[in-house]
Amino acid sequence: MRRKEMLAVVEALTRQPTAPFHEDAVRDEIEAQLREMPHVKFQRDAFGNVVAYYQRGRKRTADWGLAAHMDHPGWVRGEEGEMEFLGSVAPRFRSDPKKQSFGDFEMWDLPPFRVRDGKIHSRACDDLIGCAEILCVFRELEERGANVCCAGLFTRAEEIGFVGAIKLAKAEILPPSLTILSLETSTPRGTAEIGKGPIVRVGDKASTFDGPATACLLAAAAAEKIPVQRCLLDGGTCEATAYQLYGYTCAAASLALGNYHNVTPEGAIAAEFVAIDDFVGMVRLCVALILGSGEVRDPRKALRKKLEGNARGYRKFYRL
Repeated sequence: MRRKEMLAVVEALTRQPTAPFHEDAVRDEIEAQLREMPHVKFQRDAFGNVVAYYQRGRKRTADWGLAAHMDHPGWVRGEEGEMEFLGSVAPRFRSDPKKQSFGDFEMWDLPPFRVRDGKIHSRACDDLIGCAEILCVFRELEERGANVCCAGLFTRAEEIGFVGAIKLAKAEILPPSLTILSLETSTPRGTAEIGKGPIVRVGDKASTFDGPATACLLAAAAAEKIPVQRCLLDGGTCEATAYQLYGYTCAAASLALGNYHNVTPEGAIAAEFVAIDDFVGMVRLCVALILGSGEVRDPRKALRKKLEGNARGYRKFYRL
């Protein structure tokens, strides 16, 4: 896919309003795009998550599932008509009066999509960018005529505790052998920087992720010469932690995000933003992973071989 086509996918999604439990417009747009792909089938689970499969050729079982969530923090109407904020934004930042109503939910009145200075600005990069990445990966596989099978998982109500991911994991409709790659946008931590490439996330605030699966990501990046950052992003928790709790092997990747949950470093309310190059790099990385570029079947074996060879090189110094 060309960059312009990728940005069109992002724009189509980010122009849809969303909040926890009110992901309908985003989900409708996702399903509309999935219907355009001849080798993709999808279904909704009982909770309303979308599970999609790209399948072409003889392979019928997906090794990888790309996961992202369809909601973003916002105000939701309760049973008695009151508006309640759902999502992790400190109360002192919620008093900004500039909100936009969408019936039973509200979002801050911010631009849904804008490109400026090499960055995508949106009221809801988190995590509609992740959803757009999955759609772009599927489109790229279609264009290449790739004979592979992979899954796309689009979940609801992540912002209030991974409700959709937990419901999906407990439904037992995913293959137990599936390795799930959580795609997020996250506040940079440590050495992570916006514009320096996708982040291969080795862990979050609650968990560390599967070593061999993470090694596959890094190998795919190296094989395709995709710049990536390997970091622990421990500022928050992502869906990979939730899926791991139910027995799934998980890895995670993220785009460095500015103005996380619409709060600037100075405490004002503004659009979130990510670097376009990082977004394009993430799509390329996921495609390379699915196609098996630089495939590492057992990265521990490769590392053992390297370390044992190194040890043999120092035998003349052994004192036994």
